[in-house]
Amino acid sequence: MGEPQANKSNFLKKLQAKWQLKSLWQVVLVLVVFACTGFTILLIKQPIFDFLGFDTSERSFLKTVIYLLLVLPLYQLFLLIYGFIFGQFAFFWEKEKQFFRRLRRLLTQNKK
Repeated sequence: MGEPQANKSNFLKKLQAKWQLKSLWQVVLVLVVFACTGFTILLIKQPIFDFLGFDTSERSFLKTVIYLLLVLPLYQLFLLIYGFIFGQFAFFWEKEKQFFRRLRRLLTQNKK
C-alpha cells in the first residue's frame, strides 16, 4: 500500500527539484495553476471559435493558425492570472520570460 504513495511523493519531489521550488506545497499549487488554466482554456476555446464562425468538429489549417494566434497567448495570460491568484506569480513570470526568450531565439535563428 505504501508504494503508490511513495511514487507520488517521489514524483512531486522530482518536480520540486526540476522547478527549483521551496516546498512540496508549492509544487501542488503550481500543478493546480496548470489545471485551472487548462480547464479555463477548454471552456473558452469553443466560444472563441463559435464567435469567429469556425466549426470545431472540422480540422483545418486556418483553425490551427487561429488557435495558435489566439488561444495559446490566452493560455499564457491565464497562467499568470492563476499564478497570481494562487501566490505563484513569480514562478510563472520566470517561465513566461523563458518561453519568450526561446521563442525569440527560434524566430531569429530562422531569419539567418
